[in-house]
Amino acid sequence: MGGMLMYDVDICTPLTDERKNEVIESLAKKVAGRRLEMPAVLFLDMHKPLSFIASQSLLVAMPFLAPLFGAQGIADLSKLLADRNNVETLIKRIEEMSAEMDKGNPSTSSGYSVASGNPATDALEQK
Repeated sequence: MGGMLMYDVDICTPLTDERKNEVIESLAKKVAGRRLEMPAVLFLDMHKPLSFIASQSLLVAMPFLAPLFGAQGIADLSKLLADRNNVETLIKRIEEMSAEMDKGNPSTSSGYSVASGNPATDALEQK
């Protein structure tokens, strides 16, 4: 039996600066687009000391996560989290995107729109 690779993934080569910036930009866009800046920044800041353990855990969980998110994407995220400085860069980029979104949307005060689309929430905000 020939050895078959389940995934052809590079988990050893460090990320290039260009790829690192792509991954950070992608994650920051997803967080800011969902307006989850505050919980994401809080979570990342609190767990920054555990970022290396999280990166290794992603590699362990790769067989389960790869069908959902792509094997190379999980490997790149793992490489990104292996260095705490990258986590700090991600936090800064999320905060920058949040500030840009708040500047670009004058209908928001404190970062949340007046009409959320949820009638119950909108009714409470109007009181």
